[in-house]
Amino acid sequence: MGACFSTIKIDKNVDEAEKKLRVREKQSSKAIPCGKRTDFGYYKDFDIRYKIGKLLGHGQFGYTYVATDKANGDRVAVKRIEKNKMVLPIAVEDVKREVKILQELTGHENVVQFHNAFEDDSYVYIVMEKDSRYTEKDAAVVVRQMLKVAAECHLHGLVHRDMKPENFLFKSTKEDSPLKATDFGLSDFIKPGEKFQDMVGSAYYVAPEVLKRNSGPESDVWSIGVITYILLCGRRPFWDKTEDGIFKEVLRNKPDFRRKPWPTISTSAKDFVKKLLVKDPRARLTAAQALSHPWVREGGDASEIPIDISVLSNMRQFVKYSRLKQFALRALASTIDEEELADLKDQFDAIDVDKNGAISLEEMRQALAKDLPWKLKESLVLEIVQAIDSNTDGIVDFTEFVAAALHVHQLEEHNSEKWQLRSQAAFEKFDIDRDGYITPEELRMHSGLRGSIDPLLEEADIDKDGRISLSEFRRLLRTASMSSQNVPSPSGSSALLANYLTFQR
Repeated sequence: MGACFSTIKIDKNVDEAEKKLRVREKQSSKAIPCGKRTDFGYYKDFDIRYKIGKLLGHGQFGYTYVATDKANGDRVAVKRIEKNKMVLPIAVEDVKREVKILQELTGHENVVQFHNAFEDDSYVYIVMEKDSRYTEKDAAVVVRQMLKVAAECHLHGLVHRDMKPENFLFKSTKEDSPLKATDFGLSDFIKPGEKFQDMVGSAYYVAPEVLKRNSGPESDVWSIGVITYILLCGRRPFWDKTEDGIFKEVLRNKPDFRRKPWPTISTSAKDFVKKLLVKDPRARLTAAQALSHPWVREGGDASEIPIDISVLSNMRQFVKYSRLKQFALRALASTIDEEELADLKDQFDAIDVDKNGAISLEEMRQALAKDLPWKLKESLVLEIVQAIDSNTDGIVDFTEFVAAALHVHQLEEHNSEKWQLRSQAAFEKFDIDRDGYITPEELRMHSGLRGSIDPLLEEADIDKDGRISLSEFRRLLRTASMSSQNVPSPSGSSALLANYLTFQR
Protein backbone atom coordinates (compact mmCIF):
# COMPACT_ATOMS: atom_id res chain seq x y z
CA MET A 1 0.00 0.00 0.00
CA GLY A 2 1.46 3.35 -0.95
CA ALA A 3 1.30 6.51 1.08
CA CYS A 4 -1.41 8.97 0.15
CA PHE A 5 -1.66 12.73 0.17
CA SER A 6 -4.32 14.13 2.40
CA THR A 7 -7.23 15.89 0.76
CA ILE A 8 -6.28 19.28 -0.60
CA LYS A 9 -8.06 22.17 -2.22
CA ILE A 10 -5.91 23.20 -5.14
CA ASP A 11 -6.29 26.93 -5.52
CA LYS A 12 -3.18 27.91 -7.47
CA ASN A 13 -2.48 28.26 -11.13
CA VAL A 14 -0.54 25.28 -12.52
CA ASP A 15 1.99 27.54 -14.27
CA GLU A 16 2.66 29.36 -11.00
CA ALA A 17 2.99 25.99 -9.31
CA GLU A 18 5.71 24.98 -11.76
CA LYS A 19 7.69 28.15 -10.96
CA LYS A 20 7.38 27.47 -7.23
CA LEU A 21 8.53 23.92 -7.84
CA ARG A 22 11.78 25.11 -9.46
CA VAL A 23 12.47 27.53 -6.60
CA ARG A 24 11.69 24.86 -4.02
CA GLU A 25 13.94 22.29 -5.68
CA LYS A 26 16.79 24.81 -5.90
CA GLN A 27 16.45 25.65 -2.23
CA SER A 28 16.13 22.03 -1.14
CA SER A 29 19.26 21.00 -3.04
CA LYS A 30 21.36 23.12 -0.67
CA ALA A 31 19.89 21.67 2.51
CA ILE A 32 20.14 18.36 4.32
CA PRO A 33 17.14 16.24 3.21
CA CYS A 34 14.28 16.20 5.70
CA GLY A 35 14.50 12.42 5.89
CA LYS A 36 18.10 12.56 7.14
CA ARG A 37 17.10 15.06 9.82
CA THR A 38 14.11 13.05 11.04
CA ASP A 39 13.92 10.47 13.80
CA PHE A 40 10.81 8.52 12.84
CA GLY A 41 10.63 6.78 16.19
CA TYR A 42 10.85 3.30 14.65
CA TYR A 43 12.91 0.35 15.90
CA LYS A 44 16.66 0.61 15.19
CA ASP A 45 17.59 -3.10 15.09
CA PHE A 46 16.54 -4.15 11.59
CA ASP A 47 19.95 -5.66 10.69
CA ILE A 48 19.93 -7.73 13.87
CA ARG A 49 16.47 -9.19 13.19
CA TYR A 50 16.36 -9.57 9.39
CA LYS A 51 18.61 -10.56 6.49
CA ILE A 52 17.77 -8.91 3.16
CA GLY A 53 17.65 -11.14 0.06
CA LYS A 54 16.76 -10.61 -3.60
CA LEU A 55 15.03 -7.58 -5.05
CA LEU A 56 11.30 -8.04 -5.70
CA GLY A 57 10.56 -4.71 -7.33
CA HIS A 58 10.82 -0.97 -7.01
CA GLY A 59 8.66 2.07 -7.27
CA GLN A 60 8.80 5.81 -6.69
CA PHE A 61 9.22 5.43 -2.93
CA GLY A 62 11.82 2.75 -2.59
CA TYR A 63 12.85 -0.84 -3.27
CA THR A 64 11.10 -3.98 -2.05
CA TYR A 65 13.14 -7.04 -1.11
CA VAL A 66 12.61 -10.54 0.16
CA ALA A 67 14.03 -10.82 3.67
CA THR A 68 14.39 -13.59 6.22
CA ASP A 69 13.50 -13.33 9.89
CA LYS A 70 16.68 -14.55 11.62
CA ALA A 71 14.73 -15.76 14.64
CA ASN A 72 12.35 -18.18 12.90
CA GLY A 73 13.35 -18.30 9.22
CA ASP A 74 10.07 -16.79 7.99
CA ARG A 75 10.24 -14.95 4.68
CA VAL A 76 8.85 -11.42 4.61
CA ALA A 77 8.73 -8.49 2.21
CA VAL A 78 10.71 -5.39 3.15
CA LYS A 79 10.17 -2.00 1.59
CA ARG A 80 13.38 0.00 2.01
CA ILE A 81 13.06 3.78 1.59
CA GLU A 82 16.16 5.95 1.34
CA LYS A 83 16.15 8.91 3.72
CA ASN A 84 18.23 11.00 1.31
CA LYS A 85 15.34 10.93 -1.15
CA MET A 86 12.93 12.42 1.38
CA VAL A 87 13.92 15.95 0.41
CA LEU A 88 10.82 17.82 1.56
CA PRO A 89 8.67 17.50 4.71
CA ILE A 90 5.77 16.13 2.62
CA ALA A 91 7.90 13.09 1.70
CA VAL A 92 8.54 12.36 5.38
CA GLU A 93 4.83 12.70 6.13
CA ASP A 94 4.07 10.30 3.26
CA VAL A 95 6.16 7.57 4.87
CA LYS A 96 4.74 8.18 8.33
CA ARG A 97 1.22 8.06 6.94
CA GLU A 98 1.86 4.80 5.12
CA VAL A 99 3.12 3.14 8.30
CA LYS A 100 0.19 4.51 10.30
CA ILE A 101 -2.33 3.20 7.76
CA LEU A 102 -0.73 -0.24 7.77
CA GLN A 103 -0.75 -0.30 11.57
CA GLU A 104 -4.44 0.62 11.75
CA LEU A 105 -5.49 -1.94 9.14
CA THR A 106 -3.40 -4.80 10.50
CA GLY A 107 -5.49 -7.95 10.78
CA HIS A 108 -7.88 -7.21 7.91
CA GLU A 109 -8.11 -10.10 5.47
CA ASN A 110 -8.09 -7.80 2.46
CA VAL A 111 -5.08 -5.71 3.47
CA VAL A 112 -1.38 -6.59 3.41
CA GLN A 113 -0.28 -7.74 6.88
CA PHE A 114 2.12 -5.31 8.52
CA HIS A 115 4.84 -6.65 10.86
CA ASN A 116 6.81 -3.58 11.92
CA ALA A 117 8.76 -0.47 10.90
CA PHE A 118 12.48 0.11 11.43
CA GLU A 119 15.02 2.78 10.63
CA ASP A 120 18.74 3.45 10.66
CA ASP A 121 20.83 6.44 9.55
CA SER A 122 20.17 5.80 5.86
CA TYR A 123 16.86 4.00 5.47
CA VAL A 124 13.35 3.38 6.72
CA TYR A 125 12.29 -0.30 6.51
CA ILE A 126 8.64 -1.38 6.33
CA VAL A 127 8.29 -5.11 7.01
CA MET A 128 5.18 -6.87 5.62
CA GLU A 129 3.99 -10.32 4.72
CA LYS A 130 5.41 -11.62 1.45
CA ASP A 131 3.37 -12.23 -1.74
CA SER A 132 0.54 -10.05 -0.57
CA ARG A 133 -0.23 -8.05 -3.70
CA TYR A 134 -3.91 -8.05 -4.65
CA THR A 135 -4.88 -10.65 -7.19
CA GLU A 136 -6.72 -9.30 -10.21
CA LYS A 137 -9.92 -10.86 -8.94
CA ASP A 138 -9.54 -9.12 -5.57
CA ALA A 139 -8.91 -5.82 -7.30
CA ALA A 140 -11.90 -6.23 -9.63
CA VAL A 141 -14.24 -6.84 -6.68
CA VAL A 142 -13.04 -3.66 -4.97
CA VAL A 143 -13.13 -1.54 -8.12
CA ARG A 144 -16.64 -2.73 -9.01
CA GLN A 145 -17.94 -1.43 -5.69
CA MET A 146 -16.24 1.95 -6.17
CA LEU A 147 -17.71 2.27 -9.65
CA LYS A 148 -21.21 1.53 -8.34
CA VAL A 149 -20.84 4.41 -5.87
CA ALA A 150 -19.69 6.75 -8.63
CA ALA A 151 -22.43 5.72 -11.08
CA GLU A 152 -25.15 6.20 -8.47
CA CYS A 153 -23.76 9.59 -7.49
CA HIS A 154 -23.72 10.73 -11.11
CA LEU A 155 -27.36 9.75 -11.62
CA HIS A 156 -28.19 12.08 -8.75
CA GLY A 157 -26.27 14.94 -10.35
CA LEU A 158 -23.54 14.54 -7.74
CA VAL A 159 -19.79 14.36 -8.33
CA HIS A 160 -17.78 12.82 -5.49
CA ARG A 161 -14.58 14.76 -6.37
CA ASP A 162 -12.33 12.92 -3.94
CA MET A 163 -12.24 9.25 -4.90
CA LYS A 164 -9.25 7.68 -3.13
CA PRO A 165 -8.57 4.58 -1.03
CA GLU A 166 -8.85 6.41 2.29
CA ASN A 167 -12.45 7.31 1.49
CA PHE A 168 -13.52 3.67 1.18
CA LEU A 169 -13.51 1.32 4.16
CA PHE A 170 -14.52 -2.31 4.59
CA LYS A 171 -17.61 -2.74 6.73
CA SER A 172 -16.15 -5.69 8.62
CA THR A 173 -13.17 -8.03 8.68
CA LYS A 174 -15.04 -10.76 6.81
CA GLU A 175 -13.53 -11.85 3.51
CA ASP A 176 -16.66 -10.86 1.57
CA SER A 177 -17.14 -7.59 3.46
CA PRO A 178 -18.69 -4.84 1.33
CA LEU A 179 -16.82 -1.62 0.73
CA LYS A 180 -18.39 1.59 2.02
CA ALA A 181 -17.85 5.16 0.85
CA THR A 182 -17.02 7.29 3.88
CA ASP A 183 -16.36 10.89 2.93
CA PHE A 184 -18.45 13.24 0.79
CA GLY A 185 -16.81 16.38 2.17
CA LEU A 186 -15.72 17.68 -1.24
CA SER A 187 -18.72 16.35 -3.19
CA ASP A 188 -21.01 18.77 -4.98
CA PHE A 189 -24.04 18.84 -7.25
CA ILE A 190 -23.67 19.85 -10.87
CA LYS A 191 -26.28 20.66 -13.50
CA PRO A 192 -26.17 18.90 -16.88
CA GLY A 193 -23.78 20.61 -19.27
CA GLU A 194 -22.06 22.61 -16.56
CA LYS A 195 -18.46 22.18 -15.33
CA PHE A 196 -16.65 22.80 -12.06
CA GLN A 197 -14.05 25.54 -12.35
CA ASP A 198 -12.40 25.12 -8.97
CA MET A 199 -9.55 22.69 -8.40
CA VAL A 200 -10.46 20.24 -5.66
CA GLY A 201 -9.24 16.74 -4.85
CA SER A 202 -6.22 14.74 -3.78
CA ALA A 203 -3.01 15.21 -5.69
CA TYR A 204 -2.30 11.59 -6.64
CA TYR A 205 -5.84 10.99 -7.92
CA VAL A 206 -6.70 14.33 -9.53
CA ALA A 207 -7.89 14.23 -13.16
CA PRO A 208 -6.31 16.43 -15.86
CA GLU A 209 -9.54 18.33 -16.49
CA VAL A 210 -9.66 19.30 -12.79
CA LEU A 211 -6.26 20.96 -13.19
CA LYS A 212 -7.64 22.74 -16.27
CA ARG A 213 -10.61 24.00 -14.23
CA ASN A 214 -13.16 22.30 -16.46
CA SER A 215 -14.31 19.11 -14.74
CA GLY A 216 -17.44 17.03 -14.26
CA PRO A 217 -18.49 13.49 -13.31
CA GLU A 218 -15.75 12.02 -15.50
CA SER A 219 -13.11 13.07 -12.96
CA ASP A 220 -14.39 10.43 -10.50
CA VAL A 221 -13.74 7.71 -13.09
CA TRP A 222 -10.17 8.93 -13.63
CA SER A 223 -9.54 8.67 -9.88
CA ILE A 224 -10.85 5.10 -9.85
CA GLY A 225 -8.51 4.37 -12.75
CA VAL A 226 -5.58 5.57 -10.66
CA ILE A 227 -6.70 3.39 -7.74
CA THR A 228 -7.00 0.36 -10.04
CA TYR A 229 -3.51 0.93 -11.42
CA ILE A 230 -2.11 0.98 -7.89
CA LEU A 231 -4.03 -2.14 -6.84
CA LEU A 232 -2.66 -4.08 -9.79
CA CYS A 233 0.99 -3.06 -9.73
CA GLY A 234 1.67 -1.40 -6.37
CA ARG A 235 2.85 1.89 -7.93
CA ARG A 236 1.18 5.15 -8.81
CA PRO A 237 0.72 5.95 -12.50
CA PHE A 238 1.73 9.59 -11.97
CA TRP A 239 4.28 10.54 -9.38
CA ASP A 240 6.76 13.20 -8.44
CA LYS A 241 8.26 14.24 -5.12
CA THR A 242 6.06 17.36 -4.98
CA GLU A 243 2.41 18.03 -5.64
CA ASP A 244 3.32 20.49 -8.38
CA GLY A 245 5.40 17.81 -10.07
CA ILE A 246 2.53 15.34 -9.85
CA PHE A 247 0.23 17.82 -11.59
CA LYS A 248 2.72 18.18 -14.45
CA GLU A 249 2.88 14.38 -14.80
CA VAL A 250 -0.92 14.08 -14.90
CA LEU A 251 -1.19 16.76 -17.59
CA ARG A 252 1.69 15.64 -19.81
CA ASN A 253 2.52 11.96 -19.43
CA LYS A 254 0.90 8.57 -19.90
CA PRO A 255 0.96 5.69 -17.38
CA ASP A 256 3.72 3.11 -17.79
CA PHE A 257 2.41 -0.36 -18.69
CA ARG A 258 5.82 -1.83 -19.55
CA ARG A 259 7.49 -2.21 -16.17
CA LYS A 260 6.96 -5.24 -13.97
CA PRO A 261 4.48 -6.59 -13.07
CA TRP A 262 2.45 -5.27 -16.05
CA PRO A 263 3.77 -7.90 -18.52
CA THR A 264 2.18 -10.57 -16.29
CA ILE A 265 -1.13 -8.74 -15.81
CA SER A 266 -4.04 -9.75 -18.05
CA THR A 267 -4.76 -7.92 -21.30
CA SER A 268 -8.31 -7.30 -20.08
CA ALA A 269 -7.10 -5.56 -16.91
CA LYS A 270 -4.71 -3.36 -18.88
CA ASP A 271 -7.45 -2.47 -21.36
CA PHE A 272 -9.73 -1.51 -18.48
CA VAL A 273 -7.18 0.79 -16.83
CA LYS A 274 -6.20 2.42 -20.12
CA LYS A 275 -9.82 3.26 -20.88
CA LEU A 276 -10.21 4.92 -17.48
CA LEU A 277 -6.95 6.88 -17.66
CA VAL A 278 -7.84 8.67 -20.90
CA LYS A 279 -6.96 12.36 -20.65
CA ASP A 280 -9.93 13.47 -22.78
CA PRO A 281 -12.94 13.08 -20.45
CA ARG A 282 -15.29 12.70 -23.44
CA ALA A 283 -13.44 9.54 -24.49
CA ARG A 284 -13.13 8.09 -20.98
CA LEU A 285 -15.44 5.27 -19.94
CA THR A 286 -18.29 6.38 -17.72
CA ALA A 287 -18.73 4.69 -14.35
CA ALA A 288 -21.66 2.62 -15.64
CA GLN A 289 -19.77 1.69 -18.82
CA ALA A 290 -16.80 0.57 -16.74
CA LEU A 291 -19.11 -1.77 -14.80
CA SER A 292 -19.87 -3.52 -18.08
CA HIS A 293 -16.20 -4.04 -18.95
CA PRO A 294 -15.31 -7.77 -19.03
CA TRP A 295 -12.55 -7.39 -16.43
CA VAL A 296 -14.90 -5.85 -13.85
CA ARG A 297 -17.97 -7.74 -15.00
CA GLU A 298 -16.54 -11.21 -14.32
CA GLY A 299 -18.28 -12.59 -11.27
CA GLY A 300 -20.61 -9.60 -11.17
CA ASP A 301 -24.35 -9.45 -11.80
CA ALA A 302 -25.67 -7.44 -14.75
CA SER A 303 -28.54 -6.28 -12.55
CA GLU A 304 -25.97 -4.43 -10.44
CA ILE A 305 -25.24 -2.04 -13.32
CA PRO A 306 -27.20 1.21 -12.91
CA ILE A 307 -28.51 3.27 -15.79
CA ASP A 308 -25.72 5.34 -17.32
CA ILE A 309 -26.33 9.07 -17.06
CA SER A 310 -24.32 9.59 -20.25
CA VAL A 311 -26.63 7.25 -22.21
CA LEU A 312 -29.64 9.25 -21.06
CA SER A 313 -27.82 12.43 -22.07
CA ASN A 314 -26.98 11.01 -25.50
CA MET A 315 -30.62 10.11 -26.12
CA ARG A 316 -31.75 13.58 -25.11
CA GLN A 317 -29.12 15.01 -27.47
CA PHE A 318 -30.18 12.76 -30.35
CA VAL A 319 -33.51 14.54 -30.68
CA LYS A 320 -31.64 17.81 -31.36
CA TYR A 321 -29.55 16.41 -34.21
CA SER A 322 -30.28 17.15 -37.84
CA ARG A 323 -31.86 14.36 -39.86
CA LEU A 324 -28.55 13.85 -41.65
CA LYS A 325 -26.60 13.31 -38.47
CA GLN A 326 -29.25 10.89 -37.21
CA PHE A 327 -28.92 8.94 -40.46
CA ALA A 328 -25.11 9.00 -40.12
CA LEU A 329 -25.19 7.71 -36.55
CA ARG A 330 -27.52 4.87 -37.53
CA ALA A 331 -25.11 3.91 -40.31
CA LEU A 332 -22.19 4.04 -37.89
CA ALA A 333 -24.04 1.93 -35.31
CA SER A 334 -24.60 -0.79 -37.90
CA THR A 335 -20.81 -1.26 -38.28
CA ILE A 336 -20.17 -2.12 -34.61
CA ASP A 337 -19.77 -5.73 -33.48
CA GLU A 338 -22.14 -7.12 -30.88
CA GLU A 339 -19.20 -7.83 -28.55
CA GLU A 340 -18.29 -4.14 -28.55
CA LEU A 341 -21.84 -3.20 -27.60
CA ALA A 342 -21.88 -5.08 -24.28
CA ASP A 343 -22.20 -1.91 -22.22
CA LEU A 344 -25.09 -0.63 -24.35
CA LYS A 345 -26.79 -4.03 -24.17
CA ASP A 346 -26.60 -3.79 -20.37
CA GLN A 347 -28.13 -0.32 -20.56
CA PHE A 348 -30.88 -1.42 -22.93
CA ASP A 349 -31.75 -4.33 -20.63
CA ALA A 350 -31.82 -1.98 -17.62
CA ILE A 351 -34.36 0.26 -19.38
CA ASP A 352 -36.38 -2.63 -20.88
CA VAL A 353 -38.08 -3.47 -17.58
CA ASP A 354 -40.49 -6.10 -18.92
CA LYS A 355 -37.67 -7.79 -20.93
CA ASN A 356 -39.68 -8.01 -24.14
CA GLY A 357 -36.80 -6.78 -26.31
CA ALA A 358 -38.16 -3.27 -26.85
CA ILE A 359 -38.35 -0.02 -24.91
CA SER A 360 -41.84 1.44 -24.62
CA LEU A 361 -42.73 5.06 -24.04
CA GLU A 362 -43.44 4.32 -20.37
CA GLU A 363 -40.11 2.50 -19.91
CA MET A 364 -38.29 5.42 -21.52
CA ARG A 365 -40.12 7.82 -19.22
CA GLN A 366 -39.08 5.80 -16.16
CA ALA A 367 -35.46 5.67 -17.31
CA LEU A 368 -35.19 9.38 -18.02
CA ALA A 369 -36.77 10.12 -14.65
CA LYS A 370 -33.78 8.47 -12.96
CA ASP A 371 -31.60 11.35 -14.12
CA LEU A 372 -32.77 13.52 -11.24
CA PRO A 373 -31.35 16.91 -12.32
CA TRP A 374 -33.52 16.66 -15.45
CA LYS A 375 -37.27 16.50 -14.97
CA LEU A 376 -38.46 16.15 -18.53
CA LYS A 377 -42.05 16.82 -19.42
CA GLU A 378 -44.00 13.94 -20.90
CA SER A 379 -44.09 15.66 -24.29
CA LEU A 380 -40.28 15.74 -24.44
CA VAL A 381 -40.06 12.04 -23.58
CA LEU A 382 -42.42 11.33 -26.50
CA GLU A 383 -40.29 13.52 -28.76
CA ILE A 384 -37.17 11.55 -27.82
CA VAL A 385 -38.83 8.20 -28.49
CA GLN A 386 -40.13 9.41 -31.86
CA ALA A 387 -36.66 10.65 -32.88
CA ILE A 388 -35.00 7.34 -32.00
CA ASP A 389 -37.80 5.15 -33.41
CA SER A 390 -36.65 5.08 -37.04
CA ASN A 391 -39.24 2.53 -38.22
CA THR A 392 -42.08 4.42 -36.48
CA ASP A 393 -43.59 1.38 -34.76
CA GLY A 394 -43.94 3.25 -31.46
CA ILE A 395 -41.18 1.40 -29.59
CA VAL A 396 -37.38 1.49 -29.52
CA ASP A 397 -35.55 -1.70 -30.43
CA PHE A 398 -31.88 -2.37 -29.66
CA THR A 399 -30.56 -1.28 -33.07
CA GLU A 400 -32.37 2.05 -32.80
CA PHE A 401 -31.19 2.46 -29.22
CA VAL A 402 -27.54 1.94 -30.14
CA ALA A 403 -27.61 4.71 -32.75
CA ALA A 404 -28.91 7.21 -30.17
CA ALA A 405 -26.73 6.08 -27.27
CA LEU A 406 -23.31 5.78 -28.97
CA HIS A 407 -20.25 7.49 -27.50
CA VAL A 408 -18.56 8.61 -30.73
CA HIS A 409 -15.53 10.18 -29.04
CA GLN A 410 -14.75 6.88 -27.34
CA LEU A 411 -14.88 4.97 -30.63
CA GLU A 412 -12.27 7.28 -32.14
CA GLU A 413 -10.02 7.56 -29.08
CA HIS A 414 -9.88 3.88 -28.10
CA ASN A 415 -8.87 2.56 -31.52
CA SER A 416 -8.11 5.15 -34.21
CA GLU A 417 -7.39 2.55 -36.90
CA LYS A 418 -10.70 0.80 -36.31
CA TRP A 419 -12.42 4.20 -36.26
CA GLN A 420 -11.05 4.98 -39.74
CA LEU A 421 -12.39 1.69 -41.12
CA ARG A 422 -15.69 1.92 -39.28
CA SER A 423 -16.48 5.49 -40.27
CA GLN A 424 -15.57 4.68 -43.88
CA ALA A 425 -17.91 1.68 -43.84
CA ALA A 426 -20.70 3.94 -42.55
CA PHE A 427 -19.89 6.49 -45.27
CA GLU A 428 -20.08 3.83 -47.98
CA LYS A 429 -23.64 2.98 -46.96
CA PHE A 430 -24.48 6.36 -48.52
CA ASP A 431 -21.79 6.47 -51.24
CA ILE A 432 -23.45 3.92 -53.50
CA ASP A 433 -21.22 4.43 -56.57
CA ARG A 434 -18.04 4.46 -54.42
CA ASP A 435 -16.71 7.64 -55.99
CA GLY A 436 -15.72 9.07 -52.59
CA TYR A 437 -18.64 11.47 -52.26
CA ILE A 438 -22.23 11.41 -51.05
CA THR A 439 -24.33 13.25 -53.62
CA PRO A 440 -27.83 14.66 -53.15
CA GLU A 441 -29.22 11.81 -55.24
CA GLU A 442 -27.49 9.17 -53.09
CA LEU A 443 -28.68 10.90 -49.94
CA ARG A 444 -32.25 10.92 -51.23
CA MET A 445 -32.04 7.20 -52.07
CA HIS A 446 -30.69 6.36 -48.61
CA SER A 447 -33.11 8.52 -46.62
CA GLY A 448 -36.24 8.07 -48.71
CA LEU A 449 -36.97 11.75 -48.22
CA ARG A 450 -38.89 13.75 -50.80
CA GLY A 451 -38.31 17.32 -51.82
CA SER A 452 -35.10 19.31 -51.54
CA ILE A 453 -32.08 17.63 -49.95
CA ASP A 454 -30.20 20.92 -49.62
CA PRO A 455 -31.12 21.49 -45.94
CA LEU A 456 -29.62 18.10 -45.03
CA LEU A 457 -26.43 18.81 -46.97
CA GLU A 458 -25.91 22.21 -45.40
CA GLU A 459 -24.56 20.98 -42.05
CA ALA A 460 -21.97 18.57 -43.48
CA ASP A 461 -20.98 20.21 -46.75
CA ILE A 462 -18.21 22.44 -45.39
CA ASP A 463 -16.65 23.40 -48.74
CA LYS A 464 -20.08 24.01 -50.30
CA ASP A 465 -19.44 21.90 -53.39
CA GLY A 466 -22.85 20.27 -53.19
CA ARG A 467 -21.64 16.90 -51.94
CA ILE A 468 -20.18 15.30 -48.81
CA SER A 469 -16.64 13.90 -48.69
CA LEU A 470 -15.40 11.23 -46.25
CA SER A 471 -13.60 13.83 -44.13
CA GLU A 472 -16.76 15.96 -43.98
CA PHE A 473 -18.77 12.88 -43.00
CA ARG A 474 -16.35 12.09 -40.16
CA ARG A 475 -16.55 15.67 -38.98
CA LEU A 476 -20.33 15.40 -38.93
CA LEU A 477 -20.11 12.35 -36.67
CA ARG A 478 -17.76 14.14 -34.27
CA THR A 479 -19.50 17.48 -33.95
CA ALA A 480 -22.64 18.55 -32.18
CA SER A 481 -25.72 19.32 -34.22
CA MET A 482 -26.37 22.71 -35.74
CA SER A 483 -30.10 22.10 -35.55
CA SER A 484 -32.16 24.93 -34.16
CA GLN A 485 -34.56 22.66 -32.31
CA ASN A 486 -35.24 23.57 -28.70
CA VAL A 487 -32.96 22.01 -26.14
CA PRO A 488 -34.67 20.55 -23.06
CA SER A 489 -33.42 22.39 -19.98
CA PRO A 490 -32.81 21.03 -16.48
CA SER A 491 -35.15 22.10 -13.73
CA GLY A 492 -32.55 22.70 -11.06
CA SER A 493 -30.27 20.54 -9.01
CA SER A 494 -31.45 17.25 -7.62
CA ALA A 495 -32.52 16.37 -4.15
CA LEU A 496 -29.81 15.52 -1.65
CA LEU A 497 -28.41 12.02 -1.76
CA ALA A 498 -30.00 11.07 1.52
CA ASN A 499 -29.70 7.55 2.88
CA TYR A 500 -27.72 6.50 -0.19
CA LEU A 501 -25.04 4.65 1.76
CA THR A 502 -24.52 3.62 5.34
CA PHE A 503 -21.33 5.46 6.08
CA GLN A 504 -18.83 3.88 8.42
CA ARG A 505 -15.56 5.25 9.60
